[in-house]
Amino acid sequence: MARVKRGVTAHAKHKKVLEAAKGFYGRRKNTIRTAKAAVDKSMQYAYRDRKVKKRNFRALWIQRINAAVRELDWNLNYSRFIDGLTKAGIAVDRKVMSDLAISQPEAFKALVDAAKAALANTASA
Repeated sequence: MARVKRGVTAHAKHKKVLEAAKGFYGRRKNTIRTAKAAVDKSMQYAYRDRKVKKRNFRALWIQRINAAVRELDWNLNYSRFIDGLTKAGIAVDRKVMSDLAISQPEAFKALVDAAKAALANTASA
């Protein structure tokens, strides 16, 4: 059986890790052992923070919607606005509502009016 020399594959693996470690500080960028640990940890952070990013954006959209709703009617808040939209049978996601509040305030005002009407109908019934 022929002898297998593994230098080429080892070099390729190391090169891949060191390429991913570009921009890291100190020995983390050029020593394979520390670079591998740093790259593995960075991948864990990247995986986790892809989920956190979604949470952060949803929170931002909710804050924007709340601010826009309170600007139009000081007596109405985000929670009651969403309740009104649900009762009116309007299903618009928060990202779109946030964008409407910023770019098309008249369309957002129509949503607020629909939610207020639905809340008024259920209160009187």
